[in-house]
Amino acid sequence: MRGTALGTSGPEVGVAGLVLQSALRNPLAGPEVTGVTPGAVLGAVAATGLGLAGWDSPAAVVVAACLGGFAGAGLLWLLTGRDRGDPERTAVYGVLVSAVLAGLTAVVLLVAPGELGSVVQWLIGSTEGRVWQHWNLLWPWALLWGAAAWLLAGPLTLLRCGDEQASAAGLATGWGRGEALVCAVALTAGAVSAVGALGFVGLLVPHLALAVFGADLRVTLPGAALLGAVVVAGADAAAQLLSRLLSSALDADRLTLPVGALTTCVGAGLLLAVARRRADER
Repeated sequence: MRGTALGTSGPEVGVAGLVLQSALRNPLAGPEVTGVTPGAVLGAVAATGLGLAGWDSPAAVVVAACLGGFAGAGLLWLLTGRDRGDPERTAVYGVLVSAVLAGLTAVVLLVAPGELGSVVQWLIGSTEGRVWQHWNLLWPWALLWGAAAWLLAGPLTLLRCGDEQASAAGLATGWGRGEALVCAVALTAGAVSAVGALGFVGLLVPHLALAVFGADLRVTLPGAALLGAVVVAGADAAAQLLSRLLSSALDADRLTLPVGALTTCVGAGLLLAVARRRADER
């Protein structure tokens, strides 16, 4: 079951990241740093703390994660105001919104400490406890919103060129960006409800997809889905291998390394390397 859950959540996060980066014209606009993933996690954690959802009730978690994701994205939308087309301001506000939402999640955990064990998997990202019920709910959701994102390939391509060029081509930039945001939030919420927050996947997979498949989003959006599945499944395989090695080295009966912890560590290192390379090029 691990492979099927990851095989669907990986494409969702990869496509969501590419949609966000294109709509906001910002290469650092992954779901993790625009309030989308932190909001979805907050929604899932809050619903669990209130007893409205649980790790074994995926439908309720999807609804809660969607509401939280839209709340985070809406907060970013309100803060950026007329500067939504400014990549730098959007990035700054996105980091601030994500930090606030992460803080609220910590507050929820302090208020309901008994729920810590059941929500830690959403905070880190794990495939433990995945069952076929999650897969049956997740794949239609991923297919629906993935198709919706692909239909927005044209508007997203125009938004990547800038608001002035998009407006000159006849695109209503506000509506186009809003539709893209809805798709990104829905895709991210589906992934969070299944395996939790997979750090840096939505930020780095789009860059890899653009490098491999080119700038034509009609091709690159499906490519991002494919690479998202490959990256996350590969990370899960590596996490399982490391778990066995650590269990053997520490003489522990059972030690599980969450796949989200591995993607966060590796992704942070790659992002730092890219940032330093760009700084050296300047």
